[in-house]
Amino acid sequence: MIELDASTVLLQWAVGGMLGCWYTTRHREVGLGYGWLLRGTYVLMAAASAYIGFASASSSSAESVRDVSAIVVTIAIALGLGQSISRRKAGVSGYVGEHDRRSQRVAEMTGIERDDSGKKVGGGKEFEPLLDLLPVAIGLIALIAAGVSDGGNDAVAIVRTVVGAAFLGFVSDAMLLGHWYLVQPGLPRRHVNDIVRTFLVIWPIEVIVMLIPTGMFSVFSGTVDDGWSGQLGWFWAACAITTGVLSVVTLKALQERAYSAVMAATGLMYLAILTAFGTDLVARAVLAG
Repeated sequence: MIELDASTVLLQWAVGGMLGCWYTTRHREVGLGYGWLLRGTYVLMAAASAYIGFASASSSSAESVRDVSAIVVTIAIALGLGQSISRRKAGVSGYVGEHDRRSQRVAEMTGIERDDSGKKVGGGKEFEPLLDLLPVAIGLIALIAAGVSDGGNDAVAIVRTVVGAAFLGFVSDAMLLGHWYLVQPGLPRRHVNDIVRTFLVIWPIEVIVMLIPTGMFSVFSGTVDDGWSGQLGWFWAACAITTGVLSVVTLKALQERAYSAVMAATGLMYLAILTAFGTDLVARAVLAG
């Protein structure tokens, strides 16, 4: 059995989201503001996780490890955010390089010379994306502790907790990245394609770990009573299937050349967030019952 705990869910979301943040920003092509958006969001979630954990007066040592680690995760995300802001004048090398390449192409086609954007960017070191992996590494310890605190089969609980973190984080980041194209319309579309494809790889793993005994098969068979005559089990199945379908349709939408295709894909990922949370949280709520 697994337990639905608000502190654990928020921590999963924050850690998985930071993994997705690094996954995209490591290319040094997405604007600094995108990283600020994600770090600012997830630092609040990690802090809320720690607050809820300590406020609930946890008694087990595993829960204490989770809550203390959540504080360290909060500090680690804040450090990354602080460094990114302090080094903002250095810009993002990939973004600057892409801008210059396009400017040169326009100049060659039109004969109109444009200033090198590099002259507008200050010197110094730019933000190091690897710093975003620090809260992920610390958060992994916290998630393992959270899995142990759930009781039952520790290995199954830990796998569900860790996979769920990546599942929730990547679907959220995919939606937020889609919106970022409004701010940075020249951003190559491969970034949103990459994160959606990766989410589509995580999706079947999430479904499989929720089926491992004691899992959702037990709800379908009636061994585990969901309190709704099995309806929650079928609702979970519908959410799981719909999440995968939405991800595939999103990739199909991104194959269209029109810029509006990115916005359509973003809308589809909005829906995928709802069904993804149903896939993860409904299973946890039912199996904790």
